[in-house]
Amino acid sequence: MSEKKSGGDFRYAVGESKVPWHAVGEYYNGCDAERMVKFLLPDTGNPDYAAALQGVSAALQKLASVSGRATKLTLGSKVAEAEERSKAYFGSKYACFVDNWTGGMEMAYKLSGLKAGDEVIMPAVTFIATMAYPLSIGAKIVFADIDPETINLDPADVARKITPKTKMIVPVHLGGCPVDMDPIMDLAEKHGLFVMEDAAHGMGGAYKGRKLGSIGHFGGFSLHEVKNINSLGEGGILLSSEDFAGPQLPGARFLGLDFTRRIKDWLYDISPLTDRFGNFQVAPNHSATEIQAIGLLTQMERLDQIIAIRRKAAEYMNAVLGEEDGILTEKPDTAETYGTHHLYLLRIDPKKIGGDIQLLAKKLAAKGLTNITHFGPMYRFKIMRDFGYDENALAAACPKTEEMFYHCYTHLPLYPLTQEQLEYQARAVVEAVREMKQGK
Repeated sequence: MSEKKSGGDFRYAVGESKVPWHAVGEYYNGCDAERMVKFLLPDTGNPDYAAALQGVSAALQKLASVSGRATKLTLGSKVAEAEERSKAYFGSKYACFVDNWTGGMEMAYKLSGLKAGDEVIMPAVTFIATMAYPLSIGAKIVFADIDPETINLDPADVARKITPKTKMIVPVHLGGCPVDMDPIMDLAEKHGLFVMEDAAHGMGGAYKGRKLGSIGHFGGFSLHEVKNINSLGEGGILLSSEDFAGPQLPGARFLGLDFTRRIKDWLYDISPLTDRFGNFQVAPNHSATEIQAIGLLTQMERLDQIIAIRRKAAEYMNAVLGEEDGILTEKPDTAETYGTHHLYLLRIDPKKIGGDIQLLAKKLAAKGLTNITHFGPMYRFKIMRDFGYDENALAAACPKTEEMFYHCYTHLPLYPLTQEQLEYQARAVVEAVREMKQGK
């Protein structure tokens, strides 16, 4: 029996052979598929579950007896399809599907030529993934203060903190609310800087007619399980329209393996990445699986619908909370900018309600409302002190971050809540604020 090579990388079906070396070492069978079904659709105690599962089991076993087997589990046709879908949806020239967004950012940092001693400006409020790679290579993290209305990067503070050592600006679309990108891109052009949009929360949002993630030189999204859509728990998409970088993305994702070239008596060559300055970089490995890509493709089909449901919920929250003095509602969508509503930003005026967000958060929790302030100021973490950063000096340089995080805002969920849950959430916030006003 012979087997033809499938698309993608070499692992391992390398040609026709009477004794093939399959790309997949151990195929998945009907029992394996049943376990996956049971994991994704678990038993919650419904008395009809066992009978329904028995029918599925029988059907899967019958299907397995007449079907083939998946012969490519990583970097195959589904990964390629996910990338083509992404390019079309986001309007980006290049797209690369990776195992997670942290890996995508690492690839972008490397292709941008970031090195030890360079400075990267990013908001003081973000997730550790945004700064993980720069910190690991000895680049300097420069925290810009935030816009109190959105908790996003403040372009005016970015301008104040640019130095001759600045190489990149990394705006973060926190909660899916668009950063004001025009002044960021103007600063980048003026100073010859690269911009990477950390749109981990921003998949499907837009700014002045362009999808978030496609505006900077690089950008991308997290497909972690908590995001608006996910690719079976983990995944990421890296976008770029830069011609020096785009053709390198497949190699940047998989250790620089170059299947267009071969060394003597071997299947491929290995090439370094070439950054924007012509310097060589070693590529990491952030290969994505076919099953991750299928997860993305299925959920991406309903992304716009998911965002519309969340937007409607956010508008309801704004309408109810806006009636109570002292509550500052989330910035609404406009014709030019609309967000993904990954989180609902709840802000207060502590003077008007007689207390700060710490007290309100406790009251909301007592009423059964989950609320989490995203994210802790980055300069407060032990890792920054251990790397020699002065926590107090950085806090002093980000006064709006200090004021807003500790006194003025938290985040509420906007998952597909039932109308009853949504109404209770809005009502509980108003009740808690009124209690604070009364000194209760």
